[in-house]
Order: sequence, then C-alpha cells, then structure tokens
Amino acid sequence: MSERRVTIRLTDSPISRAGYRWATLVGFTWGFLWSTGPIERRQGLFVFTGMPKWTFGRGGSCVGGCYLTDRNAGDVVLGHEAVHRQQWLTYGMLFPLLYLIAGRDPLQNRFEIEAGLEAGGYLPRRRPRR
Repeated sequence: MSERRVTIRLTDSPISRAGYRWATLVGFTWGFLWSTGPIERRQGLFVFTGMPKWTFGRGGSCVGGCYLTDRNAGDVVLGHEAVHRQQWLTYGMLFPLLYLIAGRDPLQNRFEIEAGLEAGGYLPRRRPRR
C-alpha cells in the first residue's frame, strides 16, 4: 500500500483567501456601522472615513480589504494599506496573530516595514532631491 501525503497550505491558499473574505466582511460591517463619511473603493480597498477614533487603531486600520479611519485616507497612506490588504490575502486569519507576534513597534514590525514606514506615517517622508 502506498502512502499518500496530504499537504495543507495555510498561507497564499484557498484557506487564507477564505480568512481574507471573512475579515473583509467583518471590516465592512464595522465600517458600515460606524462610518459617517462616504464609502469609497480606492486602490483595491473599501475605504471608510469618519470613523470614531475608538473604532480603529493608530491612524487607521486595515481589516481584510477594508480600511477604517477618521480622515487619514490620502493616496500615499492607501498605498501602504493596499500592501496590508495583500498581507491579509496571503496570511488570512493568521495575519492578526502574526502581526501581534511581530510587535507593536512599527519600526520593528516586519509587516509595517514591508508596507513602507514612510507611507504609513511612521517616519518623516524624504523630500526628493533636485
């Protein structure tokens, strides 16, 4: 009898994409309940503005394919958040745990570094040289 090996991939897989969809549903519901601004679709994200500050972390939070913020929704920040959206797609519901393990210090957190510390507002933006 031959032994068949079954491999279950948790990242970048149908399982992670299901987690991303679940997180997006949760983020969309949360944003729909608390947002007082328009709901927009920008850079692949559902963007909810006018959120009370207690409903999200730091300057804004990406939950699945949703970005929740009060008014921090410029194009540069949304580029940063679009990277987090991709991280959600890759890791699914493992992402919050992995993010927590990476630490609260954005300067040391691999997910914030990958998304861009300057774009995320964690470092001053460099001015282009003339």
